[in-house]
Amino acid sequence: MVLGPMQEFTGVWVRDPRIQKEDFWHAYMDYEICINTNSLAFTKKSSCVRRRFSEFVWLRKKLQENALLITHLPKLPPKNPFFSLNSARQIGTRMEGLRKFLEAVVHNPVLLSDSCLHLFLQSQLSIKKIEACAEGRSRYTVSDAIHSFGSGNKRFDSELEEDLEDEDMHYESE
Repeated sequence: MVLGPMQEFTGVWVRDPRIQKEDFWHAYMDYEICINTNSLAFTKKSSCVRRRFSEFVWLRKKLQENALLITHLPKLPPKNPFFSLNSARQIGTRMEGLRKFLEAVVHNPVLLSDSCLHLFLQSQLSIKKIEACAEGRSRYTVSDAIHSFGSGNKRFDSELEEDLEDEDMHYESE
């Protein structure tokens, strides 16, 4: 029996919503974003990171800037000024909208070539550090960043975080 070429797949899950408290008055919700793929476009074949809605808004804007008019970008679920961190229905609707957005993005070859997308999906780097890495303003390549700052509960290990902080200060002073 001869098997044909392996079918490429990329699965995206948005799950495990968690309320993160910034202080007594301010809280936000973040979500676990998991990717499982055999695509050569991805550095890691399986990864999970946590992202909040405002980071998705940044990602869509960045992809739009980088893709120019070459491709149509999918929409995010609408920002709801009355979004409740306690409404299971609203949270479920938002997670499904975020999943559909990512599903469309990872299956678009133009968008899939954007390093910001890969750093967003496969590293816990902050938005500021994603931009620095994608623009070549860090000592780490995109692949290094994904391997070093990938799935984990902490955003960075402390030694690497200090290196990146030093880099930020270096570039901001130029």
